[in-house]
Amino acid sequence: MKVTRQIIWLAAVVAVSLLTGGVASRAVLATPSNNAPANNTLASPQSFAGIADPKVRSAAYFSELSKVLMSPRCTNCHPATDRPRQGDDKRLHQPPVFRGADGMGVGSLRCSTCHGAANFDAAGVPGHHGWHLAPPEMAWEGKTAAEICAQIKDPKRNGGRTLQALIEHIGDDTLVGWAWEPGVGRTPAPGTQKEAKALVEAWVKSGAACP
Repeated sequence: MKVTRQIIWLAAVVAVSLLTGGVASRAVLATPSNNAPANNTLASPQSFAGIADPKVRSAAYFSELSKVLMSPRCTNCHPATDRPRQGDDKRLHQPPVFRGADGMGVGSLRCSTCHGAANFDAAGVPGHHGWHLAPPEMAWEGKTAAEICAQIKDPKRNGGRTLQALIEHIGDDTLVGWAWEPGVGRTPAPGTQKEAKALVEAWVKSGAACP
């Protein structure tokens, strides 16, 4: 049954590709190097112990965390417009899909048309249960670390989350965790989800100062 679903996903991608002049298939099936760059790591909260000023240290925690939040794995799904982006080069999603009222696409081009419950590496299609775009108020593509910091602390712009809920969202949410297991052709987010959770927890406990 799993193989059958994967074949259906691939068939859907190919069908849409034919309707869009083949752009979709080239974008989806391209498989650039998935080797993480040498600096694709996260420093631990302990490594900032030498910063005496608590506020400066707290801001430093967020600056390190922003390596994750500003990586393509996050910004592609937190776009500035209603169009998601894809790939390490953050190109506009092909086929051309749009957010929709629930963040899961519109009409016949729903996210679930191509994105299943898991990565389909045979076709280079990423996947996870409930695949969707972040809501518009959580868009931070193109913003600075300081701007994202101010936004992510604001319940009106972070999905109504408290700071404690942010720790759980970044550190435990499995869709967020996909960023570190993105499948063929995509560089994982820096570090690990556990390391990111440690940083956001340290940031919150130290006063959640912004860079």
